[in-house]
Amino acid sequence: YFFRERRFLVRLDEMSPYLPKAFLAAEDSGFYQHEGVDLTAIFRAALVNLRSGSIRQGGSTITQQIIKRLLLSSEKSYQRKLKEAILAYRLENYLTKEEILTIYLNQIYLGAGAYGVEAAARSYFGKHVADLNLAECALLAGLPQAPSHYNPYQHPRAAKARQKYVLEQMLGIGWISREEYEAALARDIELTSMDDPSWSIGPYYLEEVRRWLIARYGEDEVYEGGLTVYTPCDLFHQAAAEKALRNGLAASAKRRGWIGPLGRLEPGQAQEFLRAEADLDRTYAKGDWVKVLVAAVDAAGAEVRFGSERGLIPVSSMDWCRTPDPKKAPEDVPKIKDARKVLAVGDLVWASVESAPGKAGGPWRLNLEREPEIEGAVVSLDPRTGDVLALSGGFSFERSQFNRATQARRQPGSAFKPIVYSAAIDEGFTAASLVLDAPIVFENQEQGKLWRPENYEGVFYGPTMLRTALAKSRNLVTLRVAQKVGVGKIIKRAKDLGLEADFPYDLSVALGSAAVSPINLCRAFSAFARGGSIVQPRMVLKVDSAWGEEMYKAEVASTEAISPQTAYIIASLLKEVVQDGTGWRARALGRPVAAKTGTTNNEQDAWFMGFTPYLLTGVYVGFDQLRPMGRLETGARAASPIWVEYRTAVESRYPAQDFPQPAGVVMVRVDASSGLLAGPQSEEVFFLPFKAGTEPSEVAKVDAGGKGVSSDDDLLKQVF
Repeated sequence: YFFRERRFLVRLDEMSPYLPKAFLAAEDSGFYQHEGVDLTAIFRAALVNLRSGSIRQGGSTITQQIIKRLLLSSEKSYQRKLKEAILAYRLENYLTKEEILTIYLNQIYLGAGAYGVEAAARSYFGKHVADLNLAECALLAGLPQAPSHYNPYQHPRAAKARQKYVLEQMLGIGWISREEYEAALARDIELTSMDDPSWSIGPYYLEEVRRWLIARYGEDEVYEGGLTVYTPCDLFHQAAAEKALRNGLAASAKRRGWIGPLGRLEPGQAQEFLRAEADLDRTYAKGDWVKVLVAAVDAAGAEVRFGSERGLIPVSSMDWCRTPDPKKAPEDVPKIKDARKVLAVGDLVWASVESAPGKAGGPWRLNLEREPEIEGAVVSLDPRTGDVLALSGGFSFERSQFNRATQARRQPGSAFKPIVYSAAIDEGFTAASLVLDAPIVFENQEQGKLWRPENYEGVFYGPTMLRTALAKSRNLVTLRVAQKVGVGKIIKRAKDLGLEADFPYDLSVALGSAAVSPINLCRAFSAFARGGSIVQPRMVLKVDSAWGEEMYKAEVASTEAISPQTAYIIASLLKEVVQDGTGWRARALGRPVAAKTGTTNNEQDAWFMGFTPYLLTGVYVGFDQLRPMGRLETGARAASPIWVEYRTAVESRYPAQDFPQPAGVVMVRVDASSGLLAGPQSEEVFFLPFKAGTEPSEVAKVDAGGKGVSSDDDLLKQVF
């Protein structure tokens, strides 16, 4: 929620029927009889003031209280009271009694940061105002006179006495029976605050909505206007995305080894830390992180304290705490076998809950954790509408409010290749086109430098089918394709797909050298998921005024970008990335998925863009300040596990669905070696899509080893 005053507007018919009566009994029992000013109440207050020699009572009606709060100051003077009376009389002739009472009950301050009865009901009783019982209504009605003094959290006896006064007033007027009075007075008040998911779930999403609202309506309207804002955020999706991102970033950090404790506390500091933690009275669930203090350590593990609890971190949860070797994969480096090589008494460290103590007691089972320095983002949207169902822009909003999902611009690397290949398909290439995968050197005459691009593996594969080049993410094939298509056409295609970047006018653009934001790359990929048109991601569906008047309504904003045939061919080829390429982890979903990994030079940025017709999800991982993440920290290793964990959690909400094949596309069995039609003797065959009329017509010849071959003339025609 965004507010300067915490308030939720409700109508009279949405309140407990006891509530208006309780407030009228306490503040203005003659409300329906007077015309804004109650002369009897004023006379009674004047007598009290004369006896005391000072202004002790005001005799204000509810109408006058509204005037004082909205139009005048709280100064105690007869001049202000006269203005108040005149304006109250005018207001009574302009609004109905019900409208005035509604304004009052939504405006009045009731302590605990709550303005209005709905906010107070949530703050004191953890329920909506419609669900309040008589005892609770009477307690709230007693607060306006002195909200701090009668706050039931801080002054329960004073609150109970004031509640009794309100109930007596209601009984005396005849608005409740003796039985209702006795029952309400005897009823115990259970104080609890309603959980507020704001800023605890989806803080990056919420902040993006806040920025959009302020840009459109201004701060005053957003914080004071009582707007009702509808977003497409799905809290189940959001929680799953945040959990997957945190787990993935933590796992990435662990692959870089242990960097030491958060700090080391002296005995006095340790006791102060434990007391402070105990005062928080937290509850813990499996997977929750908690700061713990190392109390003892031996080879088998460490005994720790957190608050009043005792835990055990076994050495088995520290096997990642080795010193990384840049020449070896992390799993090839010897693991830690002695906990004393990692922790010492007095260390303050992060740990995650593995299990709680059993019924017989004992310590909590914990795992040692390392807070990652590395950051990342997840964006997940419905490509049919553009509705952003989940968005997380970092490991911790408390640590950094910079939203990497929308504000960070990073090179997408090979995740840009589908855009290159979509342009190639429209320039006459097919999924079966053969392109030479061999060394290539480019000279920059202005800078006097040579550029020798390589494949990630440092290996060259000779004539390679376009389908395989995309599935295996071959850089040199992509560069030759881009050289043939032309840099200008590739940049135009990227812009047609909605990418907003400073595109370098050289071949490096084909390898994703133009920096983009994750949400912007999702918009570009939406063309492949929805049959050729791109859709604008939307995070606000509707905005209503405080009284339900529609101020804004979002429409699905789509733009035609590529043909349905090209979109289907690229989606089909990206399914090959999952089945036979770098996106192999996504096979865990067990359903049709299209995806592309992306990794930039020196493993500085890692991406995984994966989609189905019903859900498109992009993941980015990298340091905020450009630096290598470490050997093998590719899109497949660093980003795709995050994607898979999130999608595994939400996939059961959707029926399996493949991409619909449009008219004008034919599916053909192709020999994997030659790119020609597969023959009965072809050793490896791919079932690939073609625009009608572009499919191969010649059947592959097979050599003695079962490989498809072409004549020299045919090969020259096919291979670029």
